[in-house]
Amino acid sequence: MVLAHKLVKGGERTLLRHHPEETDFGVQLAGKHPEVMAEAAVIGVESGAAFIDLNFGCPIDLVVRKGMGAALLRRPTKLVEVVAAVREAVDVPLSVKIRLGYSQKELNCVQVALRVEEAGADAIGIHGRTRNQRYRMSADWALIDEVARAVSLPVLGNGDLLTCWDLERRRRETCVESFLVARGALVKPWVFAELHEGRPLDPQPVERWSMMRRYLDLAREHFGDDEQGMTRVRRFFLWHLGFWNRYYPWQEEDFLRTAPESLLQARNPHPPDDPQWQLLASAEEADHERIWERLLAGEHPVV
Repeated sequence: MVLAHKLVKGGERTLLRHHPEETDFGVQLAGKHPEVMAEAAVIGVESGAAFIDLNFGCPIDLVVRKGMGAALLRRPTKLVEVVAAVREAVDVPLSVKIRLGYSQKELNCVQVALRVEEAGADAIGIHGRTRNQRYRMSADWALIDEVARAVSLPVLGNGDLLTCWDLERRRRETCVESFLVARGALVKPWVFAELHEGRPLDPQPVERWSMMRRYLDLAREHFGDDEQGMTRVRRFFLWHLGFWNRYYPWQEEDFLRTAPESLLQARNPHPPDDPQWQLLASAEEADHERIWERLLAGEHPVV
């Protein structure tokens, strides 16, 4: 997510960097002023973005207090003005991301989606929670389905897609045809392979160490191997560990037992009684530092 007002003033440019092989690179913008968002979108396209996404769903206090992100769900006219301005400024595909509403008493996703369609968006992503719910409670796919039935543009359903059974269920129970994966990809980066193949994967510790090694190598390539670069690599790596430790090899019986609630909302069972599993499943910062140091020193198993 790129803050539009910072981008037009010369900041945030590192967020537009992408690998030459990333042909589907896109830029997500957050802001509240139509002319600034339009200018930022142009900068994004000139920097190689194949599509632009407008974020009207971010629930973070710092963003909302400044009138951006999900705050605009309370100002739908202003939100639509932003969409229209960006649509006029760029001709690449334009998508819009919203939530169900600001609160449970302000569910306006259908009305907002209809107006976004009129403003020229090519697709709309719906996160099945309100701003006030943040990431708590299971996503409400009934409302996402209602939006999909109300508009003619593609609707991308978002919320609690952690397993292949989640995807199958949402395809069966709604008319939504496109889907967004968010935290599921942070918890287990191989989730896309699971969704594509329609079956669960269960990487063993040695495979997970190899994935972390791959991430470290790519991060070094992106940020640089000098002191400044490695400081950023470490910060991002430790941040990711805060998600990777949540992985547990759920099976279909776990999914069925938890339903209709999401596995993302459930507490993970204790990991297997094995030192490697215990370390990788730990939420302790000291253990995350241990993993970091072991990777740097090459003291880890490899495939």
